[in-house]
Order: sequence, then structure tokens, then C-alpha cells
Amino acid sequence: MRRIQSKDSAPEMMVRQLVYGMGFRYRLHNHKLPGRPDLVFSRRWRIILIHGCYWHHHDGCAVAHVPKSNLAYWIPKLERNRQRDAENLKRLRALGWRS
Repeated sequence: MRRIQSKDSAPEMMVRQLVYGMGFRYRLHNHKLPGRPDLVFSRRWRIILIHGCYWHHHDGCAVAHVPKSNLAYWIPKLERNRQRDAENLKRLRALGWRS
């Protein structure tokens, strides 16, 4: 678990390179916004959230699996992550940000 990154992960770096290559400029991990969105386009009021499949358990995703041990800990933990994501997105939209 120690090796899992919260910033500069491989998927995040791919998205950042793609967006930068398209000519868009952005800010990273704005701590003033709920959930600290990965990419923030301030002038456009847009954000990009890059959620890893393991931690955020997307519906229908083959990579999003539950660990086999300590289920009493992991199932509520992963569900709280999903609930927190939904709440942060709701708060961001209420502030006028669009994803």
C-alpha cells in the first residue's frame, strides 16, 4: 500500500501530457476546492478528476476488485471513498465548477 501514489500517478501523468499537448494550461490539486481536483482550469471553471479504479470502484470496471483478506475493513473503506467522491462532486457543482 505504501507504493500507491495520490499524486503524479501514471494515469494522471498521461492525462496531463495529453491536455498540455492540446495547448491547455491548468493548476494542479487546488487545496481550496473540495476533493482537491487533479486538474483545475480556473478561467473556464472546469476540473478534471482522475480516479483510480482500485480506490474509487467504478461501476462495471474489471480492475475494481475487493481485496480477499480483511473484508470487514475494505468493503466499508471503499464504499466511503465512493460516497466522498459523490459528495465532493456535488459540492464542486454547487460552487459552479464543471467536470
